[in-house]
Amino acid sequence: MTAPPCPAAPRRRLLLTGVGGAPGLDLAARLACTGHTVLGTDSNPLAPGLIIPGISSRTVARADSPAYKDELRTLLGEFRPEAIISGVERELPLLIEMRDELDAAGIRTWLPPARTAAVTLDKALFHEAVTAAGIPTPRTGGPGDLHTLPEDGGLVVKPRRGQGSKDVHFCATRRQAAVLCELVEDPIVQERIGGQEFSADCLVDRDGVASVVLRHRLLVSGGMSMVAATFHHEQATRLVKATLAAIGATGPCDVQGFITIAHPHPVVITEVNHRLAAGFRLAEAAGADLVDQILNGLFGLPVDHRRLAYRPGVHLTKYVAELSTQTRPEPVRSHL
Repeated sequence: MTAPPCPAAPRRRLLLTGVGGAPGLDLAARLACTGHTVLGTDSNPLAPGLIIPGISSRTVARADSPAYKDELRTLLGEFRPEAIISGVERELPLLIEMRDELDAAGIRTWLPPARTAAVTLDKALFHEAVTAAGIPTPRTGGPGDLHTLPEDGGLVVKPRRGQGSKDVHFCATRRQAAVLCELVEDPIVQERIGGQEFSADCLVDRDGVASVVLRHRLLVSGGMSMVAATFHHEQATRLVKATLAAIGATGPCDVQGFITIAHPHPVVITEVNHRLAAGFRLAEAAGADLVDQILNGLFGLPVDHRRLAYRPGVHLTKYVAELSTQTRPEPVRSHL
């Protein structure tokens, strides 16, 4: 059955955080070019997303700053958005703490439960949660658990918290891993999984029903897919949905894993980011109406999962380009 024609969506007034990263920058540009009024924020005054055409922009305190909530309240009072879309996962606990305050102000949010945010922010907690649900995931331990981890396929040392590829190190032996643990703050160690890495752009509606768009991560630089291609894989789709249900995810999410080789499980899940991923535009290029369905869910409307079907074999190639060669404006800029 094909989806009926899509009615014209209302134009919204949206505050989008984290426009310094690729997902936030691309989402801000996508929303602005479709007629929404967007205020983009980031803690870095040099963030490229602050100067993309068509949006207003402001710098705000980092999520780990005591000033974060007060600065956000000031922006909300000036800009008066209809909703907030978070592009910075580490700010989710703070927004969750402010949920009642935001609701009272009539500002829409689509936030996970506090426990879900904690699990996606902490790789050790994530490992515990998905292992308890029977979902295949890399064997994981702390520096004191190295003797429990295999080293025949290699090991990965990474921060327990944090995103992207920062401070992620690959090694061959437990002895090397022990040295690397001295260089990484609050480290964990995982078995290295071989195979084809994938990401899943997901949307979980408020009833827990999930749609999944799978894409191979064919060329990765700095933790971001530079070349990717959509594909269908029934088992991976089922496992992604089971992972989202196990952690209580809701709204837009990015799930990562491997179609494996030489591993007891054909599909292994490695992590979940409770936000859009940098490659979400590939999902839309493949036919999934991802952003508009996110807005539906954000504003309490039904998510039409028929519009989240997609075609396999669609490729996305990203590249680095000059956004501006002009003198940068003052760090705080707005045309509210």
